[in-house]
Amino acid sequence: MSISATDFNFVRDLALTKAAIVLEPGKEYLVESRLTPIARQIGVQDASALVQRLRRGGEAQLQAQVVDALTTNETSWFRDRHPFDALGKFMIPELVEARRATRTISIWSAACSSGQEPYSIAMTLLDVPALAGWNIRITATDLSAEMLARAREGHFSQLEINRGLPATHLVRHFERAGTGWRVNEQLRRMVTFEPHNLLNAPPLGGPFDIVFIRNVLIYFSPATKSEVLAKVRRALRPDGFVVLGGAETSLGIDDQLVRTEIARSSVYRLKR
Repeated sequence: MSISATDFNFVRDLALTKAAIVLEPGKEYLVESRLTPIARQIGVQDASALVQRLRRGGEAQLQAQVVDALTTNETSWFRDRHPFDALGKFMIPELVEARRATRTISIWSAACSSGQEPYSIAMTLLDVPALAGWNIRITATDLSAEMLARAREGHFSQLEINRGLPATHLVRHFERAGTGWRVNEQLRRMVTFEPHNLLNAPPLGGPFDIVFIRNVLIYFSPATKSEVLAKVRRALRPDGFVVLGGAETSLGIDDQLVRTEIARSSVYRLKR
C-alpha cells in the first residue's frame, strides 16, 4: 500500500518543523522506503500505520527516529577531494601565520553524518608539519543521534573504507576491528561529536576559523538557507573560511559571504 497524500503531508510537516528539511511533492516513494523499516521494527503493518501512531502524539523518540531516517546520510572519505586540498595547501598555511600567538585552530564540521568528513579533516591537518604541537579543535555536529553514535565509535565496514580512503591513510590512521576498521586513538581525540540542529545557535567550540557545511543547504528552503548561513557567519572569526558543497552557493542568499575559488573549491569569506 502506497503512502497517502495526507500521510505524506503530515511527515513533510514533521520534517520541516523538526529539521527544516523540505520534502518536495514526488518524494512519497522516499518517505515510504525510509519509514517502512521503522514500521517493521516497532511492530506495525506499514508506513501508513506508523504515521497513524505518530499522529496520536506523545512519542518524541519515535518522532526523532523518523526524522533521522529522512535525513540523507550519504558520505565518503575526502568527498570531492578539492575542499581538502584547499584546506591543507591554502587555508591552514594562512591561518598558521595568523594564529601564531595562540597556536590554536578551531574547525566546525556541520551535518557530519557518520564522521567521514571530520576524520578526513583531522587526517589532512596531521599532514601539515607546521601544525605540530598546535591545539587543534574539531567540533563535528549532526541532527541524528544514531549517526553521532557511529561517528564517535569510529568503526567502519570494509565497504565504507573503500569509499575514498587512500591506502596510505588506512595504514597510518586505522586499526583492524573484526571484519572492519576503527579510527585510531590519535584521530578520535582530535574530534568532538555533538548533537546540533542547524536552526539553533551554533555549537560550543567557537568562534571557528573554518566551517565545513557541505551538501546540506540543498535540502532547505531559501529562507532557511539564509537563516542557517547567518548563524554560521556569527560563529566565524573575521578572517575565517566557510566551505560549502560544490552545488551550493551564498549568492542571492547571504551577501555577507563572498566566494573565492581556492584549489577548485567553493570557499567563502566574510565581506570586508
